[in-house]
Amino acid sequence: MKLLYFAWLKQKTGIGEEDITLPEDVTTLGALVDWLKTRGPGYGEALADLSVVRFAVNQDFARLDHPLTDADEVALFPPVTGG
Repeated sequence: MKLLYFAWLKQKTGIGEEDITLPEDVTTLGALVDWLKTRGPGYGEALADLSVVRFAVNQDFARLDHPLTDADEVALFPPVTGG
């Protein structure tokens, strides 16, 4: 699975992207987020308030109950506003 981090999420985690293999018990986006929080203080800080984080799976907005596979691309980014 490819993970992409944007804006301040990239700064807090210290990386812009990474390739991971999903743990067997991680089958949804919510479970992925819970697992990521355990990977270090930067991840925990970046994902502490999910009201300011948005997710996309394979370039489509996704909710935490979205199912995942190792073939997916997941992007994590702050809410975007436009004019």
